[in-house]
Amino acid sequence: MSLRTLRPVLTVVPLLLLVALLALPVPAGDGEGSGSTPADAFSALVVGCALVHVVRTARRPLTRTAAVLFGLPVVGIAAAACASSSAATGLTGAARYLQVFVLVPAAAVVLVRDARQFRLLAWAFVALALFQGTLGVHQNLTGTGASYTGEDIRAVGTFGPTDVMGMATVVSYGLVAALALAFRPHAPRQRAAALTCAGLLTVPLALSFSRGAWIATAAAVGTLLLLAGARYALRTALVAVAAAVVLVAGLGVGSQLLQDRLSSITQVTDAPDQSVTDRYAMWAASVDMWRDRPVTGVGLKGFPEHRDGHASLALSSGSDTAGAGSEFRRQPLLSPHNMYLLILSEQGLLGLLTLAGGWLALLACAVRGWARVRVPRGRARDPGGPSSADVARGGPSSADVDCALVACGLLVWQLVDFMYADIGGPSTVLTAVALGACAWWGLRGPDAGAAR
Repeated sequence: MSLRTLRPVLTVVPLLLLVALLALPVPAGDGEGSGSTPADAFSALVVGCALVHVVRTARRPLTRTAAVLFGLPVVGIAAAACASSSAATGLTGAARYLQVFVLVPAAAVVLVRDARQFRLLAWAFVALALFQGTLGVHQNLTGTGASYTGEDIRAVGTFGPTDVMGMATVVSYGLVAALALAFRPHAPRQRAAALTCAGLLTVPLALSFSRGAWIATAAAVGTLLLLAGARYALRTALVAVAAAVVLVAGLGVGSQLLQDRLSSITQVTDAPDQSVTDRYAMWAASVDMWRDRPVTGVGLKGFPEHRDGHASLALSSGSDTAGAGSEFRRQPLLSPHNMYLLILSEQGLLGLLTLAGGWLALLACAVRGWARVRVPRGRARDPGGPSSADVARGGPSSADVDCALVACGLLVWQLVDFMYADIGGPSTVLTAVALGACAWWGLRGPDAGAAR
């Protein structure tokens, strides 16, 4: 393959390598997102590559809207850093937030140049999900996973028992991306491959026993089917249900445990387990912290310090982790497992409006992009793809529909999942890349490349 052939995808290579690094095993003790993983270190190189690309091309790197959405969080982050109990804590927390929500996403917007590169990155999500999911299924079948109800059967991939949401996040991203890619018109091979991958990924997602990931995936899939249209939605839903029945129920993979876990979703108020009780207690503590300092919060990384002074007696001392090659350990409760409440408690209303408000605006931009490329009812579809006139004036182009669905699906998944989880652990870097890829779609300028 010649350099001329590779040149159109060279700019996205740093992002692909960053995604690939998440397949490496996580060293013991890094489950709390210490920032010492290879992916975290490489993310700085990705930002550097984006800066070099901007200098070489001499183009405006971001549109005005993108600059505003990436710039506003800096205000809330800086204010919360100043409110931290120590300068070191504030700087560490600010560096993490800037990495995940500003620098890496902005770098992704710069490095992704057209729809072909966007699809390549989406397929990288799928490939990583298949790798981690395969390892997770093997862990469940061989009893080498993380501990769950006294058995080492919880699928966690390479992330270990201290980051049980890591594999669930990766697999969910891959499943949502694969399902969205299946809606690319006039691409039967991609559609078949994507549907197969989406069906296979239902197994490790189920074996992750992550209720939050299940709920978020259901919301994202529902959104995709709604945006794709009734005919495609019904066909895809039937395929997905059939795959889930065959792969999970038909094979009997943890069927009783899955049934118990599913039923526990509806029992969070009647007979909650200790994990749900702890979560409710930490949510209430977060709100109390915000009431004490409503504008700037208690400061970045201040939740653990103020937790015991605001939590009820129902809160336990920590969660038990074991299995997947690690010994039993008591994991401290360092966050409320709700991103919105974490921001509210540590950054106050200022941080919540600038960060969460930006995410909602990004979703609105992504949906607007979907409306721009979808084919309206009654418009004849060109079997050969979009016309040159359509592409030139930015009109309806069905060839871009899968990109729009990937962006909308991943954003919906993330915004729903943030109700049950927050940033932390090596998989957080993938969240930054996903936000950046979705931002490219929603905030791309008029000179962005068309689909190929």
